[in-house]
Amino acid sequence: MFVIIGCFIVIGCVMGGYLMAHGNMHVLFQPSEFVIILGAALGGFIIANPMKIIKATIGGATRMFSSKVYTKEDYLDALVLLSEIFFKIRKEGLVSIESDIDAPEKSPIFKKYPKFLKNHHALAFLADTLRTLTITDIEPHELASLLDHEIDAHHEEAVVPSKSIANVADSLPGLGIVAAVLGVVITMGKINEPPEVLGHHIGAALVGTFLGVLLCYGFVGPMSRNLENIASEDREYLSVLKVGLLAFVNTPSPQVAIEFARRVVPGDLRPTFLELENVIKKAKK
Repeated sequence: MFVIIGCFIVIGCVMGGYLMAHGNMHVLFQPSEFVIILGAALGGFIIANPMKIIKATIGGATRMFSSKVYTKEDYLDALVLLSEIFFKIRKEGLVSIESDIDAPEKSPIFKKYPKFLKNHHALAFLADTLRTLTITDIEPHELASLLDHEIDAHHEEAVVPSKSIANVADSLPGLGIVAAVLGVVITMGKINEPPEVLGHHIGAALVGTFLGVLLCYGFVGPMSRNLENIASEDREYLSVLKVGLLAFVNTPSPQVAIEFARRVVPGDLRPTFLELENVIKKAKK
């Protein structure tokens, strides 16, 4: 939603300022310039990236426009889910959660949190870590290193679409110059035309440069930054799970482990101690 609002603000302010200066909107309507710039940018994007990255970029763009960011409720769900799992382990042992992590979609615990089930990366991260604990005697520091490497690998993969779109943004001003040069070439072919005709063609050629710079700094560049922020939010979410799991391994107390995890939730989304305690009590009932 905010991406769409931002796009309207960019267009409204740029076009509004142009009209305030008594600009002619008809001059800015140059479909051929759009075809040259956007077509060349799309072609360069396809040349530079394998199909895997193209699909990941499309998926990232879809998520960007759908406003699927983490909320306080998402973090509460994660903390309460960890609490239920930890209490079950302390009461019945690690073996008791094997059926839950082997088929989370059928687990009575995981089924309470449908949004978490749909977060495939977080679900796999949690299930794989618990499975590791059930089948190995891994040391806490080794587990910490393993989880850090997994989070880093996931983050590196998640920022690839952002970097790809950033490369497209960097190319747009240059492609705008390409479109402008082609416009000048066309204008030179009409050198014998009256000054008003030449002026119109020169103005149309300069629109290419304008479009390239505007698309770069007003739209595509900010979208790249948005995808980077989404990847950072994923990393923060996984880090909360990591801290909770490591705390439980080091001090097998569900209350202490959940408090460790709560403390690393981003400040604007962090539930208070009493909020989390009340939610956990309701879940137990």
